[in-house]
Amino acid sequence: MDLGRLRTLREFADRGSVTAAARALHCTPSAVSQQLRALQSEVGLPLTEPAGRGLRLTDAGRALVARADEVLAALERAESELDTYRSAPRGRVRLAIFQTAGLMLLPGLLSRVAGYDGLEIDVRDVDMTPPEVPGLVADYDIVVAHRDEHAPEFDSSRLEVVPLLREPLDVALPAGHRLANQRRVELAELADERWLSVDLGFPVDDVLRSLTVRTGVRPVVVQRINDFRITERLVAAGHGIALLPRYTMDTRRGSGLVGRPLAGIRAARLVEAVCRTGARQRAAVAQVIDELRAEVAQLTAS
Repeated sequence: MDLGRLRTLREFADRGSVTAAARALHCTPSAVSQQLRALQSEVGLPLTEPAGRGLRLTDAGRALVARADEVLAALERAESELDTYRSAPRGRVRLAIFQTAGLMLLPGLLSRVAGYDGLEIDVRDVDMTPPEVPGLVADYDIVVAHRDEHAPEFDSSRLEVVPLLREPLDVALPAGHRLANQRRVELAELADERWLSVDLGFPVDDVLRSLTVRTGVRPVVVQRINDFRITERLVAAGHGIALLPRYTMDTRRGSGLVGRPLAGIRAARLVEAVCRTGARQRAAVAQVIDELRAEVAQLTAS
């Protein structure tokens, strides 16, 4: 049954006349009469009957009014509860995040989210390429994605993109490498090096290929491994060099690894939170994105 017609029936029952119901509903008496006739046709029973110059409820009409009160009260409770979700960060947010962003951001993000009563986050790590992101947005509230800064932007007509971080990609060298003591490294100095990269189509490999186009230096890729922690160990063991993200590369004392910026070249990946257009109107989604941005701000300030 149409909820608008049930509201009209309830107003008629409460106010006793079509004219009074029309005033309460800010419409004409004829519109109220039309709604009552439509509801009567919908249920297949007479709901009103003549009473002098006006109308009164039949037994079926009174029975339906009682149930209408229950239905409309339940709807009002549901709308009230939904309002709390709109105004406060409550509920479950589904988040997809690529692995190195997970290493970088998830520990702090989960600690931040734990401070909100009623807000939960369901995280999945996904080894994603940029073309796969729109499909992931169909399954997740937020997708933390990455792309080469020179790559095309995500389609903004159907997606909302919130920039999180421009993360430089540094050259990872073994601690004993001939260039390890330099503050910056020229790409030409690495022309004869063996490179470790990732699968074709992933942002770090996109950056490496774009460097080739811009400099004319074609790197020799000997292995393609998507797990940066494995790549770090291989570099430390002298099996090649790599482009690795600055904030997640393990260059602590004893790691056997040093990271050096490329001289005269901007090499970076963009980390972005991607969601469906309008998704941030939900308070929980907006809050998680805000906490992601706060975590990035803390990370880059240190």
